[in-house]
Amino acid sequence: MELEALKYPIGRFNSSETYSPEDTRTNIQIISALPSKFINLLGGWTEEQYDTPYRPDGWTVRQLIHHVADSHINAYVRFRLALTEDNPTIKPYKEDRWAELPDAKAASVDLSLQLMKNVHLRWVLLMNSMDAADMARTYTHPESGRSIPLEEVIALYAWHSEHHYQHAFTLADREGWR
Repeated sequence: MELEALKYPIGRFNSSETYSPEDTRTNIQIISALPSKFINLLGGWTEEQYDTPYRPDGWTVRQLIHHVADSHINAYVRFRLALTEDNPTIKPYKEDRWAELPDAKAASVDLSLQLMKNVHLRWVLLMNSMDAADMARTYTHPESGRSIPLEEVIALYAWHSEHHYQHAFTLADREGWR
């Protein structure tokens, strides 16, 4: 398998000019389903399997799961900021460095699966309560300088969810672990 396909098994994220309410509902459903999909896929895996990189020079599945939990916690906080402040500038974080911290390299995958499950319950509840005006609220990402509407952020995190799920899924397929 080509490195690009291993890095981006569902392709790179492409934002849209507009998102219909149906698009957004579908994207929220994708986000909502992620913890269960990971729990079902990873159930019964060994520590050795968790410590397998999903691609050459890539994170281990353990680091990947901790990354998704970290990322989605940050996304949830960013949503709350955007809903309570006028176009706040969010704080980015260095994902690659977070993935190298001792907890990301050694902590039980179950800790982050439970974190992800509970954060998603709150986040999905919040997203499902949002109206069109809320979906149009924005935050600014300092690296791009763009004000990003929350409906686009939902699409990004639906992509992010499936992107990382496919990293683990395709590894399991390649290794015969499913």
